[in-house]
Amino acid sequence: MTAPEQPEQPEHPGGAWPADGCDCHVHVIGDPMRHPMVPQRHYTPGPASVAALRHHLDGLGLRRAVIVQPSVYGSDNRCLLESLEQLAGAGRGIAVPADDAAPAELRRLHAAGVRGVRLNLESSGNQDVATLERLLVEWSGRIADLGWHLQLYAAADVVDRIAGRLATLPVKVVLDHFALVAGAPGTPGAGTVEDLLRSGRVLVKLSAPYRLPSPALADAWARAFLAAAPEAVLWGSDWPHTARRPGAGAHEVSPYRDVPPDTLAADLRTWLPTAEARARVLRDNPATLYDF
Repeated sequence: MTAPEQPEQPEHPGGAWPADGCDCHVHVIGDPMRHPMVPQRHYTPGPASVAALRHHLDGLGLRRAVIVQPSVYGSDNRCLLESLEQLAGAGRGIAVPADDAAPAELRRLHAAGVRGVRLNLESSGNQDVATLERLLVEWSGRIADLGWHLQLYAAADVVDRIAGRLATLPVKVVLDHFALVAGAPGTPGAGTVEDLLRSGRVLVKLSAPYRLPSPALADAWARAFLAAAPEAVLWGSDWPHTARRPGAGAHEVSPYRDVPPDTLAADLRTWLPTAEARARVLRDNPATLYDF
């Protein structure tokens, strides 16, 4: 199934976003004949082209995007690199290099617009803290001289158990999707991510609220994160909103979630209620982190 077509917008929903605003979490899924997915994938998405991505950005009045390597491509970053080339400077990438990628390969990725490495434990259900700590140390040492960061997609309890390590790495770390917080702000043990943001070494993405227990929890954490460290907050749509249909086999195409632009704009208005917050989260923080 292809990415859902975005309806024409007579004006950008929700009002004026800052010039050069950035959607910091999108995926591009190419033609399966040219960009085959790894056999051991956990789900199969339909196509989601760069043209459809541009339409998505236009519908929200945004100009920039960060394309994140999806798990279905493993360490084959060719679709990501082709997409960055088509965006002609308006995109940055988060790659998944091979374990044995040489420094020359990392420099090639940097020249193409890659600015980080994704460590994805959640998609495979991996909660092995020892493995994650090893990956964090190894990759942070390999990418520090490039000015890259690590993007971590892991369960909240995993983040909690490695919090001490995250704040000491030689690179910054971005936590995907609200850090998958499970409890509400203010409950015992719930402040780990806020403390990490205050350290100046960790950032969090306001993205994919449907991966949290409730919309109210996303709203509460957006307020808490911005209050704790507004310079450490990013926003991403998670377009085209991948999902695995219940009961579907790993190689069956699962439809995307239906998340219209109006819903994304409503979230932005709720989470970033002031012009100052919108400028910081949609423009300034991404420009600094992703080197736009």
